[in-house]
Amino acid sequence: MSTRTRLAVPDQDRPAVLIGARLRGARQARGLTLDQVAQAAGLTKGFVSRLERDDVSPSVASLVTVCDVLGLRVGELFDPPRTSIIRAGEGRLINFGGEGATERLVTPGTQTALEVIHSVIEPGGNGGDELYALACEAECAYVLSGTVEVVFADHSETLTTGDAMTFPGNAPHTWRNPRSRPCKVLWILAPAP
Repeated sequence: MSTRTRLAVPDQDRPAVLIGARLRGARQARGLTLDQVAQAAGLTKGFVSRLERDDVSPSVASLVTVCDVLGLRVGELFDPPRTSIIRAGEGRLINFGGEGATERLVTPGTQTALEVIHSVIEPGGNGGDELYALACEAECAYVLSGTVEVVFADHSETLTTGDAMTFPGNAPHTWRNPRSRPCKVLWILAPAP
């Protein structure tokens, strides 16, 4: 495992508002390098790097320019993080057409980046006899307890407690609990269908 050394910045020199992580996240989400952002903003790579580490206090003009390059509103850097808590058992009940399963949406309906579904699948419970596809790029099944079998057109995979499998959401598939005990599965879909 590699380690990274961070230079300590005296408290009096550290900016009062920390925005570096949000800038870095926006840059990475857009697939841009430090060089690309620096060139587009007319700044040095070193300055942009220090900005992302909260090691400098930028001028308003520099900050506006970097935000323009990243497609951010300057105000987004100062907005409190949007969080949502769904307590155990409180998720909205949904049904994707499966039988013998209780499915709860554990991400808010306003979430578009991903959707997480908590399923309790009774013995023999299944997603239907016909294969189906979802309108998402990726789907991940994480087994919290028990066993689930994910069936594709040409093969199937048996997952047990602690196993996870990721596959294209548009790959035709279905699922079933082949055991005599209930299983619990988290289904993660990205982006939310």
